[in-house]
Amino acid sequence: MTIKPLLDRVVIKMLEAEETTKGGIILSSAAKEKPQIAEVIAVGEGGTVDGKEVKMYVKVGDKVLTGKYSGTEVKVDGEEYTIVKQSDILAIVE
Repeated sequence: MTIKPLLDRVVIKMLEAEETTKGGIILSSAAKEKPQIAEVIAVGEGGTVDGKEVKMYVKVGDKVLTGKYSGTEVKVDGEEYTIVKQSDILAIVE
């Protein structure tokens, strides 16, 4: 099954959180912060949203930075994805 987002929505997959600190301390799963960097899996076509024309700036394969609690989490075929509006994406990571 595939997910095709509508209008200004983007499907992202969160990248794994760091398991060790910069000092080399191994973190338990409870101590890890929710990752904020994700990979774009699918992008909507844009169009008119709330009377305004929306141009899509992200593309499949981009690494993006999102807010900690933005989007809606979904599970498809055992994989976890998050669907966000393009406006919830803070930056493209290069």
